[in-house]
Amino acid sequence: MGMSIPQYLGQMDIRKGVVGLATGAGFIYLLYKAIKAGIKCQPPLCTASPICIARECTGPRERALPQEAPAPEASSVGGPKGLAVERERHGRDSGELRRLLNSLEYKQDEYAKSMILHSITRCVYLLEAEASSCTADDISLVGSMLDDKDNSVKIQALNTLKAFSGIRKFRLKIQEHTIKVLELISTIWDSELHVAGLRLLNSLPLPDYVHPQLRRVMPALMEILQSNYILAQVQAIRLLSYLAQKNDLLYDILNCQVHSNFLNLFQSTQPGSLLFEVLVFAERLSEGRNSPHYRAVKWHYNEQSLHEALFGDESRLADRLLALVIHPEEEVQIQACKVIVSLQCSQDVGVRPSSCRPSHSYFHSGENN
Repeated sequence: MGMSIPQYLGQMDIRKGVVGLATGAGFIYLLYKAIKAGIKCQPPLCTASPICIARECTGPRERALPQEAPAPEASSVGGPKGLAVERERHGRDSGELRRLLNSLEYKQDEYAKSMILHSITRCVYLLEAEASSCTADDISLVGSMLDDKDNSVKIQALNTLKAFSGIRKFRLKIQEHTIKVLELISTIWDSELHVAGLRLLNSLPLPDYVHPQLRRVMPALMEILQSNYILAQVQAIRLLSYLAQKNDLLYDILNCQVHSNFLNLFQSTQPGSLLFEVLVFAERLSEGRNSPHYRAVKWHYNEQSLHEALFGDESRLADRLLALVIHPEEEVQIQACKVIVSLQCSQDVGVRPSSCRPSHSYFHSGENN
């Protein structure tokens, strides 16, 4: 039977096993790095620079990916993109992006629409000046493709909107499609569509008026997180981490039903990129539930809720965190330590609501309790 983190750690013998390691110099070093990295540990967020846009960086809630900018390729509609880029470099408008948008207005079959949208996406990333000269009507035209009956067209339209979201003046217009995007990812079980839709949502500031819809799709987001498709899982957990910082959505997240094996997401065999994001999510949930605003209400959770899986009396989260302290990737080690510190802070808040200063090590043995 599982124990809560304070119970579990309180009964451990610090002279044995992993805890012996955790209380040693190695853990002290990691804890130091975790505290030092409190502000700086996040990889650089992407910017609106042409290089970042060309690398298909994913927006405010995404970290820059170490990949090369898209190589010029022949457009399925229009001339070679390499020549278009060269023209723009010399201050000349190639007109290719406008030709593609105009062709989208004509009646096309699903395959043609999909290919045109793909080419538009590439042009937006590579032809910055031409993309910036587009209009709100162009965004509406692309957004209308989200109603197409073919999923591949929907996916390409989502990718195109994601590309345009890198241009600040279009973000408010793209936000108008947020509810439609949430509807798509919650009603269509398609991993590629989930990735495209979530990447778009993660590139935008989400206005308060979509919070009711976000509550309705929370179970779908949790299902995507617990799927076996890493790219979709990473995008879902980034969105959930962002939403966990919203006071009016925190309870909906914590009370969301999860599978009995939810803590498998914290296993050391998971990809480091996913582990890191899951640990960030756990830290934000822990911080949120200990905020004065949240603690002012007595909340009730269902037995299969995320709250019970992570913070309930039967949770085995402590086991997972201790194993991750010695994970091969330092980024994961540091984030695991930050979660432990946050949980220790949680224990102390229950005793001293006005402050959050740990009075003893999270790894103390039961002899001192």
